[in-house]
Amino acid sequence: MNSSEEIAVSGMSAGRSAMRMGPAELVQAAAMARRFYLEGKSKIQIAEEFGVSRFKVARVLETALERDLVRIEIRVPAELDAERSDALRARYGLRHAVVVESPADAEETPDPENLGEVAADLLGELVNEGDVLGLAWGRSTIHMAAALDRLPPCTVVQLTGVYDAGTAERGSVEAVRRAAQVSGGDAHPIYAPMLLPDAATAQALRHQTGIARAFEYFDKVTVACVSIGSWEPGISTVHDMLSDEERAHYASLGVAAEMSAHLFDAEGRRVGRDLGERCITVKADQLRRIPEVVAIAGGQRKAAAIDAVLRSGLVTSLVTDTSAADYLMTAGSAPKSTLNRTDPDGI
Repeated sequence: MNSSEEIAVSGMSAGRSAMRMGPAELVQAAAMARRFYLEGKSKIQIAEEFGVSRFKVARVLETALERDLVRIEIRVPAELDAERSDALRARYGLRHAVVVESPADAEETPDPENLGEVAADLLGELVNEGDVLGLAWGRSTIHMAAALDRLPPCTVVQLTGVYDAGTAERGSVEAVRRAAQVSGGDAHPIYAPMLLPDAATAQALRHQTGIARAFEYFDKVTVACVSIGSWEPGISTVHDMLSDEERAHYASLGVAAEMSAHLFDAEGRRVGRDLGERCITVKADQLRRIPEVVAIAGGQRKAAAIDAVLRSGLVTSLVTDTSAADYLMTAGSAPKSTLNRTDPDGI
């Protein structure tokens, strides 16, 4: 995913405006440009070699760019959209934003699998030796874990229960194990459903030995990876786990998005906080204290939900696709910087 820069230094074929320079000037400028852009020499070193001041070297390099003697091309892999990525990062004040080209069926497919592959590469950059990596339940995080091929030694902890405990081996538990295997670190999975029938059952499960051990790591997480769901069938795991009556109740509160069993309205304010009492999940305040929280979410059907969660201040970085990014760039008023990490409702 790293950008590569290609510097083409042309001599006498530099362009019409550059031909106003004499041949000696052209040759010297080309030589200085080679030293600076291709060989990595400093302006002081170049000045000493050519017997001129470093200020003259700076002027020659500037002129070389202005007159097209030097051409700098910044290239990224074709599937990455560098322009949208930078614009999205600036709009939301994100630490990192990576926008991937949407597949042809993006309108019908939330969280394309290639988002997970790019997120896996991003985690390879962000995670350092000794970090604690937290993974929340979600299709995108499962795709990400499957694509991991490098991680420094780190501890991996599960941040939420699973959508269906019967599929734990194919879901977030396996994602935690996979990430720990790649890193060579310890794994702390959670063998419990995300949503329980009542708060008392959830509280009892939190005290079980394995789950309690995982919870002890929540305040130590340094990098977290989360998914985002919009409030509709098949796009939000929490929505799908609730009864029709419960869905109607939370919809009446204005819920627009869900992340790790936390609900948000369109402005990023948390709603339906009572739901968290029934869930096995990291607390919102704990997420807010994690230095790096990477959300993986894309597709037009999730675009409004992504905007809502970004406005919450819980997320610092985003991996998404072009269809969602185009919506986000024009979604409502410009949001506050997510790096501010403040709670929109002040609670």
